[in-house]
Amino acid sequence: MPIPVDAPPIRTVLLRDTVHDRLRDLIVEGTLAPGEVVRDTDLAARLGVSRTPVREALLRLGESGLVRAAPGRSTVVAEIDLAEVREAHAVVVAMHRLAVAESVARLTADDLDRMRAANRRFASAIADRDTVAALAADDDFHQVAVDVAGNRALATVLDQFSPVVRRLELRRFASHAGTESVGLHDRLVEACANGDAQAAADVAFRTWQNLADLIPDADTHTDPASQETP
Repeated sequence: MPIPVDAPPIRTVLLRDTVHDRLRDLIVEGTLAPGEVVRDTDLAARLGVSRTPVREALLRLGESGLVRAAPGRSTVVAEIDLAEVREAHAVVVAMHRLAVAESVARLTADDLDRMRAANRRFASAIADRDTVAALAADDDFHQVAVDVAGNRALATVLDQFSPVVRRLELRRFASHAGTESVGLHDRLVEACANGDAQAAADVAFRTWQNLADLIPDADTHTDPASQETP
């Protein structure tokens, strides 16, 4: 006989993912600072959940390189490793290029409108020098192609490695020429609207590749935060 749908496990899965996303965001935005010890009991109490989803979330965050743990030692928020950021950035660039290439033929007028609306929010946030809002709008813009592509492997890779890049980007984005990204977004939407998958993929690549300028050389051993400009 068919296995009945069991609601509690579904809620448990959603809770696990919600806890992971919340802890990931706290690390990316710096609320949980590099080197800070993170204890599952403390985090569970802070989030109002049991320790189980917190432990599962910490394991996933460890796979992404956002926390470090060793047998018999505390789990800590990982320092920003510039070599790892560069590696993650290369993967993120390739995945977003692929997402656009795979989605162009399936993008609807509503999808394109979502991208335009996200880019307007992005431009407004850049003008206001609101880094958090700018990156949120940027995520919304690029997520359209990822969703439409429907490539689960691609989405999984981005879910793992994008936070590593965003973590550094959030600290340095104030010095980035965001106005160029606004124009590139416009070009990307135009190429998608014209059904030109190659041109759209190339613009997507350039958009993400530009972020490489935000990543200092790993051999400089300089604190990324200290390189921000006012």
